[in-house]
Amino acid sequence: MGDNSEEFVELNEDVSASPLWNHDLAPTTIEQRTWSTWNIAALWIGMSVVITTYMLGGGFIAQGMTWWQAMLTILLGNCIVLIPMVLNAHAGTKYGISFPVLLRASFGTKGANIPAVLRAIVACGWFGIQTWIGGTAIDALLTAVWPGWASFDSVIAGNPLHTWISFFLFWIIQVVIILRGIEGIKHLESWGSPLLLLGGLALLIWASNAAGGIGSVLSGTAALQKAHGDFWTLFPAALTASVGYWATLSLNIPDFTRYARSQRSQVLGQALGLPLTMTAFAFIGVAVTSATVIIYGEAIADPVQLIKKFDNRAVILFAMLIIFIAQLTTNMAANVVSPSNDLSNLNPKRISYVTGGLITAVIGIVMMPWQLMSSMGAYIFTWLIGYSGLMGAIGGILICDYFVIRRCELKLAELFRTDGIYSYSGGFNWRAVAALVIAVAPVVPGFLRAATTAGGVVADPGLLDALYTYAWFVTFAVGFVVYFLLMHNTRGRAQNK
Repeated sequence: MGDNSEEFVELNEDVSASPLWNHDLAPTTIEQRTWSTWNIAALWIGMSVVITTYMLGGGFIAQGMTWWQAMLTILLGNCIVLIPMVLNAHAGTKYGISFPVLLRASFGTKGANIPAVLRAIVACGWFGIQTWIGGTAIDALLTAVWPGWASFDSVIAGNPLHTWISFFLFWIIQVVIILRGIEGIKHLESWGSPLLLLGGLALLIWASNAAGGIGSVLSGTAALQKAHGDFWTLFPAALTASVGYWATLSLNIPDFTRYARSQRSQVLGQALGLPLTMTAFAFIGVAVTSATVIIYGEAIADPVQLIKKFDNRAVILFAMLIIFIAQLTTNMAANVVSPSNDLSNLNPKRISYVTGGLITAVIGIVMMPWQLMSSMGAYIFTWLIGYSGLMGAIGGILICDYFVIRRCELKLAELFRTDGIYSYSGGFNWRAVAALVIAVAPVVPGFLRAATTAGGVVADPGLLDALYTYAWFVTFAVGFVVYFLLMHNTRGRAQNK
């Protein structure tokens, strides 16, 4: 194994006959672990530079924050979520295993499907959201270059026919990429990331020049504030939403780091690629949206709608290309890889990575993404914070199991045995399932109130609403502690001796 012999473990037994094994879920070989620090960093640049990031800072300002408060909150949230991201990535890099396979160690060979499917459902929702936004970009581009495109104006479910056609066109493009597999995503991210950074910088320069300088732009952010709220009142929910934004990837990051060259590559790649890129692009979103108030007399938070106001077709074409690539790179990496593996884990012999990806694409439509993005309040308080509670609980259990209970030691072949040490009782580790339920329970009432309140902002919040505001932090801590107490001094520690 060369220089990586101490940090890499390779599967040397033939477990291919196991119903828990297929080519996509099989641990990567040493030869397959080729992703460098740049590949990992490019992955994060490609995923962070996306319209939902662009709109995140603006959403915080609309709730009452200043621009610098919004940026600091996003930066802090991403630094926090980077910690479980790097920790969960360790097992993927060391053992070459994907997220659902890692789950087998804590939840059991069958029980792993419970958190895996929960993660997959969230990814399907995100897939639909990013596909809807990408479709609107194609719609705006076709309208700009061919005025007759807008003539398809029959309204279906509240949206024009031409918008629906664009949505499904973008959906089909993604399905084609799904069929190419994980290596296609690696190359897409690596060449697309520099172009995305260039496009974001160009948009910021244009906005600054058109609005009279960056100073004028930043002072104009006050126009975005629908209310001047108290920062410390807004901060908890905004921080949880910032953490929640990538709480999903903090779980399934082994899906990518199983291809990393070393632990150093995954740690540096993530540290360099995630927090600064995410914060910088959110800043671009805030600055450009502020500039639109000065330039056009109204706040235009959606870059697709902004680009429609340009009159130079070459500029429109370039801008829409940037948005198209941004949506594509994020969706392929963040919202296809994980659910594809998670769904494959349900029945490895019948559901491949590609089949799982196709199922994801279909569910993404069924979840009606146009409703999930109906308002910024719903986006932040119901969607981001809501699912963060589930992701936090799973993350706490995973990290406790791998680092505290097992001390980073797994028996690789046993993860693919139906009667091995990770089969527990009938394939389920009920301690992990119990810890998950107990961890999530405190935030459910708050979620239900937020989900049934217009805009997601509850008036006169009580204790349960406060717990929900900190959903990811609450469920992570409770999941970690409860799992440790249930597993401490049980066979969990002895299984690896």
